[in-house]
Order: sequence, then C-alpha cells, then structure tokens
Amino acid sequence: MSQQSSPYPDWKAPSEDSKLLIWPQPDQILRHTLANHDLLAAASLPIGGIDLPELRRRQRQWLGLDGDRPLLVVAHQAELYHAGVWAKLALMHAAAARIGADTLLILVDSDVPKHLQLRWPLWSQPITDDPSLGNAPWSALLAGPTPGHIHDLKSSLAAAAGAWPFVPAALEFLEQLARQSIDQPNLPATIASAMHWLDGSLGLRHQSILASPIWSSQPYLALVHHLLARAVGFAEIYNDALRSYRAAHRIRTPARPMPDLHILTNSCEVPFWLDDLSAQTRCRAYVQHVGGAWKLSIGGDFFVLDEKADGWSAAADLSQFLHRHNLRLSPRALTLTLFLRLLVTDQFIHGIGGGRYDQVTDAVIARFIGISPPTFAVTTATLYFPTVVGTSLPCLPCLAHEGHRLRHGASGAQKMQLVREIEQAPRRSPQRQQMFLRMHDRLAAAARTHPAIADWQQRVADTNRRMADESPLFDREFFYALQPRERLASLIELYQSCFAASSINATAETQRGTEFRREEKRGSGPLS
Repeated sequence: MSQQSSPYPDWKAPSEDSKLLIWPQPDQILRHTLANHDLLAAASLPIGGIDLPELRRRQRQWLGLDGDRPLLVVAHQAELYHAGVWAKLALMHAAAARIGADTLLILVDSDVPKHLQLRWPLWSQPITDDPSLGNAPWSALLAGPTPGHIHDLKSSLAAAAGAWPFVPAALEFLEQLARQSIDQPNLPATIASAMHWLDGSLGLRHQSILASPIWSSQPYLALVHHLLARAVGFAEIYNDALRSYRAAHRIRTPARPMPDLHILTNSCEVPFWLDDLSAQTRCRAYVQHVGGAWKLSIGGDFFVLDEKADGWSAAADLSQFLHRHNLRLSPRALTLTLFLRLLVTDQFIHGIGGGRYDQVTDAVIARFIGISPPTFAVTTATLYFPTVVGTSLPCLPCLAHEGHRLRHGASGAQKMQLVREIEQAPRRSPQRQQMFLRMHDRLAAAARTHPAIADWQQRVADTNRRMADESPLFDREFFYALQPRERLASLIELYQSCFAASSINATAETQRGTEFRREEKRGSGPLS
C-alpha cells in the first residue's frame, strides 16, 4: 500500500489546549460499532474448530459481560497516563450513551512498567517506593506505595499546589490511593482502583479490570493455541504486514513499529511473552519443530501443537501444561489488540500510536483470520498545565528569521553593491571568495553597532530565559489528575457534545441488532 491510497489519515495530536482529535466522525463511530457487532455475531469462521461468535460469547461470559449488548473497550498500560490517553474514556462514555452500549477499561498489568512517575513542572517522584521499580519485567510484580510514601507525595503536591491558582484532582487521587493500598495486592490494582474512583466521581461509567487474569481464560487460550499451531504461517503474514507498513511510511528501522518474528529452520518465534511466574522473568516465546511436530517445549517437557485439535480441548490441555510449569503466555502489542478486537469488543478505541500500529493488525486479521477487520476508532485531546492556558510559547523560528533579516540589512545599500560586484567576479575564483568574505566582515562590523540588532539580541536572551521557564509547562503528558476537576469535566462535556448531534437512533438500532442476533441463535440451535 502507499501513503496516498491509505485509508488511515496521518493523525496528529492537537496543538491547542482543549482541542480534540476524533477519527472517524462520531456518527461513523456509532454506526461502525453496531456494524462490527453484527459482523462478528454472524461470522461463520472457525478458530481452532470453534466458531468465532461462540468464542466471543464465552469470552464475554468469562468477563461478566452481556454478549447481546454492543461493547466499547479501551485498553492501556496500568500507569499514570496523561489527559490525551484519558480522553479515550471520555469518548467511550459519550459514544456508549448514544447506543446503549457497555463500556470496559482494561488496564494491562502484564507489560513492562513505565510512566509511573508522579510529576509536575520541575518535580518528579515515583508513585511507588518499591525498590524493584526499575527492573520488574511486568508491572503486576510491583508492590503498591507504602502509606508513608503516599503521605510524602501528598505533602509535596499540596505544597506545590499552594502556589497554583487551581486545586489538582491528584490530591483526591492520592487520598484514594492511600485507602486502596492497604487492601490491593500490587501497584496496578491500587492505581486502577484509585483512578476508577476518580473517573466515577467525574461521571464516567465503565467497568475496569486488570488484564493478567484474562491470560488464563479458556477462550483466550483457544486463540493462542490456534496461532501457535500455525506459527510459521502466522509469522510470515505478520512479517509481511510489517514490511508493507514500513514501506508505506518510509520507515527504515527494522524494529519499528516492532521487530519481525524470527523464523528459523526448526523453531519459530510467536508473538507472546513466556512469563515464568516463579522466577518472575520473561522471554520471547518460541515453538520448536521436533520429531515431525511443532511443540512448545519447557525443559524436558513439551506440549504438542495440533492444527486439527478441538479448540476447547487444546485450550484446556495448554492451560494444564502452563500451570504445571507456573508459566503464562502474555500477548505482545499486536496480539493483544487482535485478541480484543476479535473476541471481546465491538469498538476498540485507540490513541494515535495504537491506531498507527493497528494498521498492521488490520492486515494480519484480514489475511490470517480471513475476515474483514472490525473497525477501530482513534482519539486524543490536549490539556496543558492550567497556568499556561490562553498563552503560547514564543516563535523561535520567527525570531531567528528576524535576526537574519536584520543582520543582512544592517549595512543598507552597501551590501547590495557588494553582492553585484561578487556576481560579476568569475565563479569559484579566489577573487570572488575574497569579496564574499569581505562582505560578511562588513556585515558583522555593522551588526556590532546597529541599535536594532542590539535590541534583537536582548530579545533573544529574554526569550531563551522564558523558554527555559515556561516550556516545561507546555508538556501535554502530565498525569491527567494534575488537572482540576473542572477542566476534566469540561473535556467530558466536549465529547458528549460531539456525539449529541449524531443521527443514530439508539433504541431502534440496538433493538434491530438484538433481534438479528436472536434470529441467529434460533437458526443455529442451543449454545453450550
């Protein structure tokens, strides 16, 4: 594919405060959500011998969700994410209200810990005092903060906020964190509970769960076995999709957006982490071709991967094998969204980065799964630190251009005379070079005494000092709870106003989808 023919735009985060990016248009997001629901509910497509609708029904049942209702999902690392990420929840809430959909936030606690610094301009401290913060292979291994550490964070924030003309919601977040830290088992669970409370107090309604328990569910493991048993074919499609993406976006780095899967003579990399829950270590997962069969090997033990195996039996056997060795197969980035978009959600809501990478997932779903990829949505928003709202940083390129113009105009008509003389001299001649150097010497001498240039130089020094002081305030990636409640509520209202104009009739559309699915069930007989 080429950039010109790509169906995906080149998304950019808004540069102005309180501006949104929503793709596609809100009305389309709602229609796509319902269309995805119908498409996936009717797909007669076996995965490990199990029809996709049955896998979805069982996965949603495992999650405690109603399979007949549309479902919107946001997934993100369990971290202190910024307002642009939090905006996905505001979109999910606004869209779901229009079509009577369920909403689910999945906080991924099986990824490497990152963005766990509570920070504001010129200050930063980790949200937990667990000494293993810098080397834990996944975030669920981190302990939550001790009460003393939370007290110190609150004291530092309260002292800083005393000089701000607003009260950050993070003070309430830290209060909740202190309450949750006593009962929650680890840092992601503690953060998830405190953020869920804060979001609920702002009016956002969604179920919030951690991802790691899902990786032991039978529907997930049925999909895992389906991929592992076809590892080489999957890896070839995966790598080809990455090559096409790199070519379309002129990316020369082979590790971007993620590395290819290694295909070797008797082994093949699969897109999962193999987590050793006993040793608390992880490595990239591989399957081996031994004795005429593909196997997942652990020490001297192995699990045979059979393309023709019954999906539910294979999932149960794989679960027992992993449990026996206290191991877990956690999905890597593209596999995570492939799983969620196929087995869980009717509309997955990405930020800009995820939306770019899931263009690769679309190609994998189409070629490997053999289904038109269900659409996804992309959104983000910009909320700067409140003290700089309504201001802007100076334009350094504009100032540099002004200086260039002043320096070259400092000698007036004399410069133009020198330019004409240079043009008359032979090209590349010593005479021409000497005249050129002489002209610049005269320009420099004139600039040293020119009052306009002296004024410009003073403005450059003042601007550089201002940039040093103010540029940290224009960082859009501060934790969203550093904003005051009013600003967060205003962003929620902005999303609601965007979806309020939709022409979708929520009741009629939802009823139509429900009746369609009931007919499908009646036609296919009872479901186990």
